[in-house]
Amino acid sequence: MKQLISIGKMKQFFLLVVLASTIVGCGPSTKIEKSWKEPTATIKADGTNKILVVALVKDETSRRVVEDNLVKRMGSKAVASYTFITPDMLKEANENKFYEQLKQEKYEYVLLTRLADVEKETSYVPGTTTGFYGGYGRYYGYGAGMYSTPGYYTTDKNYFVETTVYAVESDKLLWTATTKTVNPSKLDKMITEIANVVSEKMGKDGFLVK
Repeated sequence: MKQLISIGKMKQFFLLVVLASTIVGCGPSTKIEKSWKEPTATIKADGTNKILVVALVKDETSRRVVEDNLVKRMGSKAVASYTFITPDMLKEANENKFYEQLKQEKYEYVLLTRLADVEKETSYVPGTTTGFYGGYGRYYGYGAGMYSTPGYYTTDKNYFVETTVYAVESDKLLWTATTKTVNPSKLDKMITEIANVVSEKMGKDGFLVK
């Protein structure tokens, strides 16, 4: 009877482990890898500061999606660059003229985000053996309930995205962070996760004040 109870408890334990693994696997795949903040720098999301959000992405649709996601989190005076940077400005690509335009429009900060790197990471997942131990006699009697899974190699695709914030007047770096997204299933989900973790980190750092 005690042995049967023990086996029942073990089954419940392994079931909980499987459920916990499933919950963890469904969590966000994007995390902050590293970040830095200029100690005294802060920006306000209450409409006080005017911020230009620029996504350095070749695909126009993706660029707009990225910028719109970040604008939502940066405050009422944040502006997506696709509504500000005209085709003529892109053709000229004149840095001095661009900064003069920013000053004329009274932008105080520029947020830039770009894909910094994509790398593959191969790792080995060792096999597992699950069963009942308690002397060779019991091993023989409960051997049928024992099972093993072989080890295997898995390859993850990691996307590193860099986000930086500069002051327009001084052209000084105020805040920067690099996020790592593992095996993104959908672009829109990845973009939303990045926007969430970046804005949350800005808040925790005391950089983005709401």
